[in-house]
Amino acid sequence: MMMITRRVFDQFFYFRMALLLAAIVIYGFSHTVDGSLIHPINPPPAIFYVHASVFASWVVLLIVQTGLARSNNVALHRRLGWFGIFLGGVIPVLGVSTAITSQQEATSHLFFAISLNDMILFTIAFWLAIYWRKKPEYHKRLMLIATCCLMGAAIARFPEVPGIPWAYGGVDLLILLGALRDVVVSRKVHVVFRYALPCVIAGQVFALYLATDPSPVWAALLQIVFK
Repeated sequence: MMMITRRVFDQFFYFRMALLLAAIVIYGFSHTVDGSLIHPINPPPAIFYVHASVFASWVVLLIVQTGLARSNNVALHRRLGWFGIFLGGVIPVLGVSTAITSQQEATSHLFFAISLNDMILFTIAFWLAIYWRKKPEYHKRLMLIATCCLMGAAIARFPEVPGIPWAYGGVDLLILLGALRDVVVSRKVHVVFRYALPCVIAGQVFALYLATDPSPVWAALLQIVFK
């Protein structure tokens, strides 16, 4: 029984996680994409469409890359990796720009801290994954964590999710699945998860604090950004 469980968690785990993340994105945004992008009452700024396209491309690329890695097609995986570096570099710029535009459209600064935190966490995990691209055990975990950090917006749109803190809990559970996989397969949690998950949670807590009870410094910064 243990061998079967270990095999289930070991084989195609990261490919299956990529599919799960894609399903989360589709389900979450399916509740808002029609009214906000496809048939909006008032057409949104063009950057919203660019952001959605780049984000969707990232999720599709993750599925392709994890599939190639599992099938040992290393050459094509590395060639597509250059496109992944481009997308990963663009996502934080687009994410922050879209958040600024969104808050200006809504005349509310409440969730800018949430968006900024997600982009910071993604950027750190992503560039560490690139730095350790020749260490697969580090690389694949960091890529998974980076993408999980983008899932908050999709999970927050679930009708069943009552608010941002619960959405962040969903993000943490996704990362915990990776740690659980390590426990089942190798009986210990990889160092990437041991360090990354506490840092992710700390960033989330700090972002929620800024969003709900902004400090004078943060309030002054928002005045500059949204002036």
